[in-house]
Amino acid sequence: MILPYRLPFTLALFLLFIGCAPQEPVSAPESSDIYFPISIAGKTLQLQLALTQSEQSKGLMHRNSMPTDHGMLFLFKQPAPRSFWMRNTLIPLDLGYFDTSGRLLEIHALYPYDENGVSSRSQEVLIAIETNRGWFARNKIVTGAQIDLEALSLSLSRRGKLLNNYPIQTSLK
Repeated sequence: MILPYRLPFTLALFLLFIGCAPQEPVSAPESSDIYFPISIAGKTLQLQLALTQSEQSKGLMHRNSMPTDHGMLFLFKQPAPRSFWMRNTLIPLDLGYFDTSGRLLEIHALYPYDENGVSSRSQEVLIAIETNRGWFARNKIVTGAQIDLEALSLSLSRRGKLLNNYPIQTSLK
């Protein structure tokens, strides 16, 4: 009579032990303050990722300086015309607008505290990168240059996001 109860009891005990076994630690996504190495035409920038509306609205505001070869990458949900301004931003910046394939379309100078928007000529901007003034010129980066989409994908995953969630045209998907 004890035999019919033995199998369910053993199975329940086994499942309990499995549930209590140490699990592979799940790492939390990196914060928006972390810099990620992403290159453009082979020249590496350390970039923070502005992915949420809140991060994009804040941008590089209220900073007195930014280290050499650093900046911020803004990744949007859809390609569209874009416009950036410099409210509460003290650092002179350059702005690069990129399309869905990661190709540099335009470069613009941004001036401290200038609240006049700097609009893209293109209707298809998906990515914008702000760097210290002169970075593109010093590194001989011109329109047509390509972002390293593999590095961007890795950086996104470290932020808990997937490249597939953005309309980026790449063979990495």
